[in-house]
Amino acid sequence: MTILHDAQAVLPDVDLPQHRTSRGLTARAAHVALRIADLVEATCATGPAAPTVTFLRSWAEHTGRTGPGPADPSPPLERLRTRYGLGTVARDLLLLAGLPEEHEGLAGTFRALHPQGEPRPTLGLAALLADPDGDGRPLIRRLCAPGGVIDEGLVRTVGDGPLFERSVEPAPALWEALHGWDAWPAALARVPAGAPPPGLDGWLRLPAVRRAVAALPSPVARTVVLTGEDEAVVMSRCAAMAAAAGMRLLAARVAADDTAGARLLAAHAAVRDAVPVFCVTAPRQEGTAAPLDLSWLRGPALVCGRPGSFRPTDPRPVLTVPLGPLAPDDHRRAWSQGVPQLRSLAAVLAMRHPLDPALTAVVAADLRGRHHLGAQPQLEDVSAAIRGRAAIILPPGVSLSSPDVPWDRLVLPPEPARQLRDAVSRLDHRQLVLQDWGFAERVRAGRGVRLLFTGPPGTGKSLAAAAVASAARTDLLLVDVARLVSKWIGETEKNLAAAFDVAERTQAVLLLDEADALFGTRTQIKDANDRYANLETAYLLQRMDGFDGLVVLTSNLRRNIDAAFLRRMDFVVEFGLPDTALRARLWRLHLPGPARLAADVDPDVLARMYQMSGAWIRNAALGAAFLAAPDGGPITRAHLLHAIRREYAKAAQPYPGEPPRCHSEEPEHGEGRS
Repeated sequence: MTILHDAQAVLPDVDLPQHRTSRGLTARAAHVALRIADLVEATCATGPAAPTVTFLRSWAEHTGRTGPGPADPSPPLERLRTRYGLGTVARDLLLLAGLPEEHEGLAGTFRALHPQGEPRPTLGLAALLADPDGDGRPLIRRLCAPGGVIDEGLVRTVGDGPLFERSVEPAPALWEALHGWDAWPAALARVPAGAPPPGLDGWLRLPAVRRAVAALPSPVARTVVLTGEDEAVVMSRCAAMAAAAGMRLLAARVAADDTAGARLLAAHAAVRDAVPVFCVTAPRQEGTAAPLDLSWLRGPALVCGRPGSFRPTDPRPVLTVPLGPLAPDDHRRAWSQGVPQLRSLAAVLAMRHPLDPALTAVVAADLRGRHHLGAQPQLEDVSAAIRGRAAIILPPGVSLSSPDVPWDRLVLPPEPARQLRDAVSRLDHRQLVLQDWGFAERVRAGRGVRLLFTGPPGTGKSLAAAAVASAARTDLLLVDVARLVSKWIGETEKNLAAAFDVAERTQAVLLLDEADALFGTRTQIKDANDRYANLETAYLLQRMDGFDGLVVLTSNLRRNIDAAFLRRMDFVVEFGLPDTALRARLWRLHLPGPARLAADVDPDVLARMYQMSGAWIRNAALGAAFLAAPDGGPITRAHLLHAIRREYAKAAQPYPGEPPRCHSEEPEHGEGRS
């Protein structure tokens, strides 16, 4: 408080809103100080009390007022009175409790009057002020009862002695807030409620959102509930609704059972004429919804949290507000206004990165930071900024990359290749089909695309996922399923949720490689392990249904996949072993040009002789190149046959032998190399 008094002393004539507010509160406190001086003088006219009376009156006169008047308004105090319906006695108790914060001399005065020598007024003194000519104790007891200023948490009692010997003090940081300063209690974790991001105009027109917006300025007690996995996204919706309603917000994280913390947030919101936003923290016991009781709260409130983390139990009306859906125009508007340098590419950005506007605003801020450093943002910078943000929160076992695999790097039969192109085409045309043609409502189709790649190892499933990501002009999010699955109940779902969250943030292609352990066939429940395994499967089905992007599952055996997953797949792509013609194409794709090959190397002969997968062919071509490197090349048939023999040995399969040599062939260079 010393800083506040110093500021008033240095700037006595500065006409600032905070200064006028502070002066108004001090004037009202001075009026209470004069009443205390009159009370002490009437009780102890002579003796040690005389200096106390003199100081109280001197301090009150030094403030420049003997009582509050119209020239000294105190809007925060009036807001608190209006919100809580405080009477004169309750208001005076709050002013009395705050007097020691006004001046160190006042704290010393109360120390002299306190039976325990504390620098605070007592409830006994408050009772005398409430009714100097009678007994004010019943009035003070009423303020301690439910609904009273003490029960509401505006004033706190300190000590465990007799009631009227207990000290009183304002709620933490409330007195400074009443002075007009943005003081905040250390016990509450404040959540920023900034300006709403662009791109939520369409969302604000949803009927449920319009009802919630209309409820915020109303004094009627209502609870507006928003749930989501990302606190930043949820808070952006709260900010958008508050802006539409012309209201302020004040948000903090509180536990569902922390009534004291919730009351403290409500008090600070009332002082600031704001709607309180209770960001409910996760319950102590996973998988349970903590009961939330706000029956004591006056007026509207916003309550946010993760889905299933809390449940309102009071009779207040509840309005549930969805976070979506968002129209493509919203995404275009978010990119256009967030990154004006790329306004001409807003439609491309909206298609490639349909992020939530809250996340778009964060990425746009990163891009503006680069622009201020002299770098003009480019289209590829957007992906880099999204990737950089996502990499900060990548869960274990998840990696993010930007592949560059053109279609011609894939050597596939016509039908699988067509399916991959059709999957990417769905992403490009989902706005036309789902929204413009109305299929989203007609057949309840989601915006996501789900693919299942099945086939033996080494047939190109992972490479195909990279090619799909490249064609979709987005990143690839590779999930190491072995590190994702946990023996602990609930951990697998938590790990997968984190992976899906990152994929939704980045709009990357989500690749769950070798996902048999996650998407395997459900069994009859014979023990607890079966029950929880089936719960994991059900969770994953639900999460995939709500995923807006492109998700790829790979499996070596199609029969291992649960039928429920197969029904949800938009494409099931079979990757078989390549035939002779495809193997010849693969050899030519992986081998260097003629300048690096000996004349005895014939890809067609290798393709006919060895029934190898694409991964084997790649490994053999690379291995042969390293065998030829010590001699400076070229790569000969002997190098290739040796590398091929090693691939068969790694797989513990019999080597088919060497292809027959034409009579015209001369002894091969490198024959017999070990």
